[in-house]
This record gives sequence, C-alpha cells and structure tokens, in this order.
Amino acid sequence: MGSASKPSPTAAAPSRRKVALCLTLLTLQYGAQPLISKRCVGQGVIVTSLVLAIEFLKVICAVILLVAEGSLKAQFSNWSLVGSLTASGLPAAIYALQNSLLQISYKNLDSLTFSILNQTKLLFTAFFTYLILGQKQSPKQILALALLITAAVLLSIGESSRKGASGGSSDYVLLYGIIPVTVASVLSGLASSLCQWASQVKKHTSYMMTIEMSFIGSMCLLASTFQSPDGEALRIYGFFHEWTLWTVIPVLMNAVGGILVGLVTSYAGGIKKGFVVVSALLVTALLQFIFDGKPPSLHCLVALPLVMTSIFIYQKYPYVDSKKKDR
Repeated sequence: MGSASKPSPTAAAPSRRKVALCLTLLTLQYGAQPLISKRCVGQGVIVTSLVLAIEFLKVICAVILLVAEGSLKAQFSNWSLVGSLTASGLPAAIYALQNSLLQISYKNLDSLTFSILNQTKLLFTAFFTYLILGQKQSPKQILALALLITAAVLLSIGESSRKGASGGSSDYVLLYGIIPVTVASVLSGLASSLCQWASQVKKHTSYMMTIEMSFIGSMCLLASTFQSPDGEALRIYGFFHEWTLWTVIPVLMNAVGGILVGLVTSYAGGIKKGFVVVSALLVTALLQFIFDGKPPSLHCLVALPLVMTSIFIYQKYPYVDSKKKDR
C-alpha cells in the first residue's frame, strides 16, 4: 500500500484555504457540540434514535453535495459492492468494534487512566499512516505529536480526575480495562489510516465514503436494537420520543460534522484530525466560560500553549526526503 500512496502529478490538490476552512469548521463543531447537545437534547430522548437520525442526515447532506458538484450520476454509475466494502466496509466494522471496546474499558477503568491511554490513538494513527501510506514524520513532527498528547492528557485530567477509580482486581482491570482501550486506540489509528488510504489512493470520494459508512453503521445499529434496551424503548415509545424542534439542531450539527470529518481525513489526513479533536477541547472550555461563566481550569491554561506550539511545529517542519532535497 505504501508504494501506491504517491499522488499523481496531475491530481488536483485542494487549496490551503479550503483545507484550513474545513479544519476550522470541524474544530468549532467538535467544540460546540457538547454544550449544544446538553441544552437541546432531553434526558428521555432515545440515543439510538439520535444516532440513526444523524446517519440519515449525513447521507442526505452527502447526496446534496454530490448533486451540487454534478458528480452524483458518475459516482453511482462507477459504484461497485466490492469497491464499497473495500473502501468503507472495513473501516466501518473497525469503528464499530472500537466503540464497543471503549464502552467496556470505560466501565472498568478510572477515568484518568482511560483518558491517558485513549490519547495514544494519535501515535497509532501516525504509525499506520506510515505503514499503509508511506507517510513519514520528521523528528520535529514527532515532537509536536508528543506535545499534543501531553496537552490532551492535561485537558482530560481536569474532568476525569474528579471521578473515582473503579474497583476490581488488577487482573480484571488489565483484561477488561487496559487491554480493551489499548486495542481500541490501535483500531482507531488503523481505521483512520484506511479511510485516508481509500480517499487519497483509491480516489474514493469522502462523500461516497460518508454515504457507505453511514449505511453500514445504521444497519449494524438497527440489528442491535432487537436485543438492546434502546430497541425496546423504540418499540414502546416510538422513534421521536421526547424530541423537540431544538433536538434537530445538534442532530444537524453532528451530521455536518460527519461530512467535515470525511473532508478533513481526505484533505489533511488522520493525524491532523487528531489536532482538531484536541483543539476542540479548548474551544469547549472557552464556550463554557462565555455561556456558563465557568472559568477554564489550570490544566486548560497550561494545555493551550502546548496545543498552539504543537500545531506550529507540525505545520512548519514537515518531513523532507533527503534524496529529493539533494537534487
């Protein structure tokens, strides 16, 4: 896979302004989502109904954008089941398994340990990006990733340290806590790199990947409702139980965010998506201060310059092939 990752010289690369816009919008969406969801989604709303609505809207948004591009007919005329499963089926399955492992781990680890181990997905993303795409990191970029992980851990500590550690023997914690979250971090890096590979190498458009992954994810979720508590609640109370007009706002925001995730992965790669996730934590802290009067923690104030420094270093000092440099 690594040898196929060299972009064609005739391939049209997105402009820096377009990439920067997608990164900025996704950061704002990630940062604002927790506050808006808290205010607009009632406690009685069935989570599965929210997820299915988000996936449905993501498909609608992707189709609208394909129509606006004038490429809808061409995309579906060239569509094949094998190509779809290769590009989107495997990442979708990996993400589903990752989410299950995270749920198991979260119940059996104290939140601080969970948060720290979960940040290692940035390193695994860099590793699989190199393994699958042949994309190397310069020593200074590796330093930037280390700074980013440090900032992410600091930002997590403020929330997670207030929760007590879960009980259980050390073997139980290792088996049902540490191992699942570590495997989930590995899978997150692998899935993100596979999405980038499908987009940049196989030229599978981010919009088509969004449609395919949303469909696959929804089918898996619907299958799980036959035995899940949410499935029982849907059958008893209906799909829109305790929905209001305000509920549509975070659902639409999440759907747009899903489109932006695909574009960021396609344009900038999975590693820079990690920078977005950490930067969004700072946006959330800022919005909490503005709207809730909750001042940022000391951890947040320390993490801010680390995030800014890591972003500057990562952008300023990319990897340069020494052979090409000497020519």
